[in-house]
Amino acid sequence: MQVLIAWLEKYFLPIAGKIGGQKHLVALRDAFIGTLPATMAGSVAVMLNALLRDLPPQFFDGYDGNSIPVIREIITINGYVWNGTLAIAGLIFVFSWGYNLAKAYGVNELSGGIVSTAASISGITFSFSGGITGLNLDATTVEAINAAGWSATSEGITAAGWGWLPLNNLDANFFFTAMIIGFIATMIYVKLMLKDITIKLPDSVPPAISKAFAAIIPATVALYVVAIFYFVFSKIVPDMTFLQWLQKTVALPLLGLSQGFGAVVLVALFVQLFWFFGIHGPNVLAPILEGVFSVAQLENVNLFQQGGVDLVLKEGYMWVRGSFDAYAWYGGSGGTIVLIIALLLFSKRKDYRTVANLSVGPGIFNINEPIMFGLPIVLNPLLFIPFLLTPVVSVSIGYWATIWGWVDPVSQSIVWVTPPFLLSFLATGADWRAPIVTLVAMLVSFAIWIPFVIAANKMAPDAGQDDKMVTDLGYDNKSV
Repeated sequence: MQVLIAWLEKYFLPIAGKIGGQKHLVALRDAFIGTLPATMAGSVAVMLNALLRDLPPQFFDGYDGNSIPVIREIITINGYVWNGTLAIAGLIFVFSWGYNLAKAYGVNELSGGIVSTAASISGITFSFSGGITGLNLDATTVEAINAAGWSATSEGITAAGWGWLPLNNLDANFFFTAMIIGFIATMIYVKLMLKDITIKLPDSVPPAISKAFAAIIPATVALYVVAIFYFVFSKIVPDMTFLQWLQKTVALPLLGLSQGFGAVVLVALFVQLFWFFGIHGPNVLAPILEGVFSVAQLENVNLFQQGGVDLVLKEGYMWVRGSFDAYAWYGGSGGTIVLIIALLLFSKRKDYRTVANLSVGPGIFNINEPIMFGLPIVLNPLLFIPFLLTPVVSVSIGYWATIWGWVDPVSQSIVWVTPPFLLSFLATGADWRAPIVTLVAMLVSFAIWIPFVIAANKMAPDAGQDDKMVTDLGYDNKSV
């Protein structure tokens, strides 16, 4: 065990530290975090509509929330909230992405967000066309339709228009395009700003105006570079926008890959490995957790809004970002609420029991820093194996229960501080089976933790051995 930990400290920890501090990945993480006010508001709206409109028909025949006056108005209001949040989640993210990139380099953040948004949205199609065939229209109807500005024959109708932005180009589908185009455009803007290729105004001009004028040249260059790219791309791939091409060739295969059992287990394992060295695993892996699994979750949320759980099962994703929270990260990363319970029941060490008592309250709301750094779990060789193993086992239970149809997939974005059981219940659109799956995962994890908790009792028969163990772990006795 000591050899393994020494190897990880020598080779893994430096890489983990560099990843955790890399400014672009930090900006990406902060960009996702920045969208939380909107995404959580939209998630609340979807969740309320699930409880008011979608869940009751499963228990009451003939229930129709849209026909009940008060309920109908609440559903409508929730729809407006969804329109301005999850329906345009990608548009919100792209601004946050540019803002945080500019902030990382110490240049005008507002202009960075604007450049990122303008560059990304400029490649979206603004026109539409469609038609209906097999109508067998009479001559009078054809003439009336043509007079209205559409194109019609006896066989059918063809309609076209311009000046609209389809929502499926602005929701979670927009994330991948935003990450690439938003990054390129913002970095061009940032580099030109840092080289001071700007318009300079006298000191007497108000700062807000000076900042806006200073960003004109860098922003113009960035937007023209992106526009030229879109133009060249349209010549090479005339039948698709860059967003459509990226979605078809990159996003969908990547999201499909994320649904594999191996990928899910690997993510869970690496989150724990980072945490063991005191590095916030979900933050380090935010590009994967948020950039891939959260995109899948937003897609599920939108599908649920449109057609309930049946549409999610038909067109959605089985494992998403919230699935980790529902079935593996109860009490925080590592499912540490189970360890707290095991310590309270089986630990004979006063220090462990004291930390466990202090950690119960935060642990109920999935805040695990007290137990992580107070016990500590970090760099504790005795707890290394269960800390890595229990989330992998829990993820496996949740994954296969979802794949085999024993529980509905996660289709709601629930705030991470929601207590276990309630979180999995709400996240799955109020599927009563989800808390049972969570309970099974917790019981199995509990069984894994017990031998290690008991073993810890034998490792500290007196204060002297306690001191030695603390020193061996690299901690200062006084600080502990």
